[in-house]
Amino acid sequence: MVFRYFKKIIYLIYRKTAPVSFARHIGVKVGDNCRLIDVDFGSEPWLISLGSHVSATNVSFITHDGGVWVFRDTNPDIDVIRPITVGDNVFIGHGSVIMPGVMIGNNVVIGAGSVVTRDIQSGFVAAGVPAKVVKSVDEYYEKIMTNFDLTKNMHIDEKKIYYLTKYHF
Repeated sequence: MVFRYFKKIIYLIYRKTAPVSFARHIGVKVGDNCRLIDVDFGSEPWLISLGSHVSATNVSFITHDGGVWVFRDTNPDIDVIRPITVGDNVFIGHGSVIMPGVMIGNNVVIGAGSVVTRDIQSGFVAAGVPAKVVKSVDEYYEKIMTNFDLTKNMHIDEKKIYYLTKYHF
């Protein structure tokens, strides 16, 4: 009994402190230079493939259709399980859900809170419930190039002062 709790604590620590290694350990195919924070890979993690340079925070990958539960009385062995594939250089916004069978191409941005139920081709931004293509990555780039800050590599204290000053807080 104690061993089971100890194992669960180790499992949770591993998931939080080394998320990419943890994902690989449970069977997810993960490319290079990925950033995974609080990602849920569901019950079939070995059916999920992430390319290189993928960022996902608080994202759920769902490889099965749990709705078949309502048919289990008449068909107890029924399952609908599909793989999920994510290409290279993809950002999946906070709280998004990726549904069974979805393929996300390369150079894609998925907006926060999106539910991706269909494939997203390379080079697009998709958002919403269900997620729909809203613009190309090139259009997104042009838009952000008119209003951006160079703060990524600032120390947190320096960044704090910068934004408090900029927004008059």
